[in-house]
Amino acid sequence: MPLNDKAQKMVDKLETEKEQIKHSTEEMSAELKRLLESEINAFQKREKHRSTEMIAIFARHNFYANGFTPQELRTTLEDLGPTYVKIGQIMSSRVDLLPVGYCRELAKLRDSVKPLDPAVAKAVIEQETGKKNDEIYSEFRDEPLGSASIAQVHYGVLKDGTRVVTKIQRPLIADMMRKDFVLLNKLVDLVNIVEEDSDEQVIDFKSVIREVERVTKAELDFRVEAENTRLFRKKCIDDEELISCPTVIDELTTERIFTMTYIDGCSVANTEKLTADGCDLDEIGRVIVDSYLHQVLDVGTFHADPHQGNILVSHGKPYWIDFGMIGHVTDKDIDLIQDAVKALLIQDADSLVNAVMGMGAASEKTDRTMLTRDAEMFIQKYMNVKSVSDINAIEVFDEVMSLAAKNHVSMPGRFTMLARSLTTLEGVIEQLCPDLNIFDMLYDKLKERARQNMNIPRELFEKGQELVKAGKKAARIPLLASEVLEGMVKGKTKVRFELSGYEEPLNRIFHFLRYTVLTLVALVLFIGSCILCTTDFKPILPNGVPLLAVAGIVFSIALAIFSIKKLK
Repeated sequence: MPLNDKAQKMVDKLETEKEQIKHSTEEMSAELKRLLESEINAFQKREKHRSTEMIAIFARHNFYANGFTPQELRTTLEDLGPTYVKIGQIMSSRVDLLPVGYCRELAKLRDSVKPLDPAVAKAVIEQETGKKNDEIYSEFRDEPLGSASIAQVHYGVLKDGTRVVTKIQRPLIADMMRKDFVLLNKLVDLVNIVEEDSDEQVIDFKSVIREVERVTKAELDFRVEAENTRLFRKKCIDDEELISCPTVIDELTTERIFTMTYIDGCSVANTEKLTADGCDLDEIGRVIVDSYLHQVLDVGTFHADPHQGNILVSHGKPYWIDFGMIGHVTDKDIDLIQDAVKALLIQDADSLVNAVMGMGAASEKTDRTMLTRDAEMFIQKYMNVKSVSDINAIEVFDEVMSLAAKNHVSMPGRFTMLARSLTTLEGVIEQLCPDLNIFDMLYDKLKERARQNMNIPRELFEKGQELVKAGKKAARIPLLASEVLEGMVKGKTKVRFELSGYEEPLNRIFHFLRYTVLTLVALVLFIGSCILCTTDFKPILPNGVPLLAVAGIVFSIALAIFSIKKLK
């Protein structure tokens, strides 16, 4: 079952170790400083004018008008440079923080950086290990296998003959991103992004920045990814003959370099090569899906970014790679998802609402009556569905997330991470082997899980308890009714009517009235201050104008600008 006691302890231990990892200050060796002299000088010059540059870019994209649209946010991040492209890529996977439209647009961001000089890459390795490259590798290829905004990957052969890949962090990138986040947190009040088709609802960009900063810090420490890889290999790979993943080389893994065994294969996207090599594409797809479902439903730890580049095939066997993002779900989480699907099949809006409320956290704005009404409208779309196989699980999951967001129920990141990874995997399988139905495999696995969880004696005992409780409550109905009628006769019973569903419109009216009154106050203060300018009220400035009048004019203008901005 997902996250049993033993597995939960291992995940808790992993999270504790991540918290205990201390980020060391990057102290460059003399060789690195020499190689990066021009880059260091450029970084120092850029740092002096970075805030001005950022504000200019924001202004160019009209951030002060009506907030950033999805396209404007993407192009702004592109103009801000490679570090912001990486931030945007991280944001694109967080549909729990940003509307789906923004996430889809940010997913279009692509790295556009030139590779590190091979001498710089080798100098980083030497600095992190304290050894010369010739002492570590019998072969080290200068041409990187891949290059991105944070790091690049090189192929090498260790002295013992082990073929490896070493991920090397770009010098200066950690310091650059940390300082950019400091500036972003200062400038964040200037920026709004507006959710489309939601009455201009403004997204809390400050909380988005805080969460992205937290994720980015983890990505900048390669020891976190190494821990993820070890956990995944230990818990999720149950048959290495069918599917596997790289092994971490501990002695060559630090905060800024990450070394693992090399997988000599190609991406699952290269179907032509796989077919030419005699691979059974349907069998490969089946193994990948079966492994993923095992991760989610049996282990509770899953690969959260299973795109085509993160699944390789070598000699007919698939390999998972790149564990920068892994997700965790509990047994209760899976039960709630099953309850939501069951509610659709039996057309039970109350059960669907219970599942949604169980998954997320309701806020003070959440109105259960409105949520139930929306759930009933949602269920009507599935009136003719009689079988689980007729439901597209991914579409249902997305719609449930939208239903929760609309009614101010905050969903934990693990649910959105699961939905996104499942959607990604569906696209991979559709291209690799179109005839393989990922949902049939999912439903078979869920049915098997339900059978394993079925405990008939326990179910009978629980239902019997519910029946006894219901009987006791039913027996009290005549007595309660008698007490209510007696209270009404004596005038002691009061009936209170409460209107629900009008909180949001009333809040908008009160908001409008509050800032309208403040605007009028500012106008009166401005007029009064102007009149005061014609008097000789002391103290008086050198130009003959009373100091209090000047202060009143300045304050009234500031108050008017603040109030009008709030009215928009």
